[in-house]
Amino acid sequence: MSFSATMMDVPLTIDLVVDRAERWTAGIEVVSRRPDKSITRTTYGDVAKRARRLARALVGAGIRRGDRVATLMWNHSEHLECYFGIPLSGGVTHTLNLRLHPDEIAYIANDASDRFAIVDDCLLPLFDKVVAAGAKFEKVIVVGKAGDHVPYEAFLASANESTTLPKLAETDPLGVCYTSGTTGKPKGVVYSHKSTVLHSIVAAVPDSLGLSRADTLLPVVPMFHVNAWGLPYTCALVGAKLVFPGPHLDAASLLELFQNEKVTVGAGVPTIWLGIREALDANPGKWTLQPGLRMIVGGSAAPEQMIRDFDRLGMTLLHAWGMTETSPIGTVSRVPPHLADADEDTRYRLRARQGTPTPLVDICIRNDAGEVPADDKTSGELMIRGPWISASYMGGHTPDRWTSDGWFRTGDVARMDQHGFIQLVDRVADQIKSGGEWISSQELENTLMGHPAVKEAAVVGVPHPKWSERPLAAVVLKPGATATADELRDFLAPKFAKFWLPDAFVFVDAIPRTSAGKFKKTELRDTYAKHFT
Repeated sequence: MSFSATMMDVPLTIDLVVDRAERWTAGIEVVSRRPDKSITRTTYGDVAKRARRLARALVGAGIRRGDRVATLMWNHSEHLECYFGIPLSGGVTHTLNLRLHPDEIAYIANDASDRFAIVDDCLLPLFDKVVAAGAKFEKVIVVGKAGDHVPYEAFLASANESTTLPKLAETDPLGVCYTSGTTGKPKGVVYSHKSTVLHSIVAAVPDSLGLSRADTLLPVVPMFHVNAWGLPYTCALVGAKLVFPGPHLDAASLLELFQNEKVTVGAGVPTIWLGIREALDANPGKWTLQPGLRMIVGGSAAPEQMIRDFDRLGMTLLHAWGMTETSPIGTVSRVPPHLADADEDTRYRLRARQGTPTPLVDICIRNDAGEVPADDKTSGELMIRGPWISASYMGGHTPDRWTSDGWFRTGDVARMDQHGFIQLVDRVADQIKSGGEWISSQELENTLMGHPAVKEAAVVGVPHPKWSERPLAAVVLKPGATATADELRDFLAPKFAKFWLPDAFVFVDAIPRTSAGKFKKTELRDTYAKHFT
């Protein structure tokens, strides 16, 4: 007699999330701020019904299993309908990054072989440039004033309710996002139904992002950026109210939404929270926010001083780390219970690190000598694996990013302490090698941003006739603040070896950024390439 498990075999597919939203949290609000700043309100129940209608319309228009449907949209309820409706049709949601150059968007759309595109009317001028750059779509559906294209509402109305939606498999592709292309052409990462459902579940658990039906979440991170970190799926799964900011991402507009919608959780990159901090400090008492408002920060490292500042303001910043290739949540930084009574500096130091891996994710750090010890000194490249970590790029590009024993090489240089907390110290490509010794640009940046006069700082290696490279710091000062190069060097001196200290400080109005909000260090290196020659 054979012995086997007796559990039901239920595929982990997106219809489980949509069904739950429609049946059990149907009345929970989904709020959208439009380009004209007006507010529209709907519910998960209506979003689910319209998503099914969109799915049937797509099937009726010829979308088949695995076909890509592009979105060029801001954060709002129709984009959420696409998140659900496109994969319900068997198609694959391909979010296009509207902050890229039209030529780059066209390349990505063609590389993914997108068949249809769903576009916001306010983005049609950009979309026209994308088409002019060579992108080809069989059908263009527009939310709002459609012009010569198919109106979104009319497309939904064309759905035949008798159309049978395909039976989904958990290994089917659900979505595709492209890497930022900082090391060559952008590469596609394809998420499955199973990986997305598992990611959504684990993102909600208390030691991860800790989301529940009691929360109201405002994703400042755009939905075209790594599935907005998977948060729309997680919120629908647990029934958290969603508040979409549309294109209005300035601090005052966001704070108004935080206040009016009683937001308990926000999510965005550090530059967003820097703006929020400045607005709150400049206008004390102007906005009434929910006590203990949590802010998930990702995209790049949050300086320790920023975490301290938000504690002072009665808000809690939660550090998370991930990549396009990791769906993206890989680690979260929460102080464990056994360190809750540690001294304040220790707790802040831990919170400023990238933390420990979420459940079901595994990490290790390796250098040429093998896996590094957890001594908080030895560094190497961070490796990661798990059920929502990509095993390849679409088209098989750069297979060397994966090790022979199944780890993804992140390209991040890291070290680990005795508590298992990882600290990213740089990108492999951004380390500075001076006189044969390595210098971490990121550690210098994070410390500089703890100076009371510094708003932002980026450090790059610049060619040097004697030392091969020397660090140069580009610094943006806070409004009204002053600082000299000598003052900043003296501020760094107690914390770093002398050879780490930047040879030059340049004061700039702004630091160039990538479409994801990260420092564009390639541009800084080009700009100051001859600074020491």
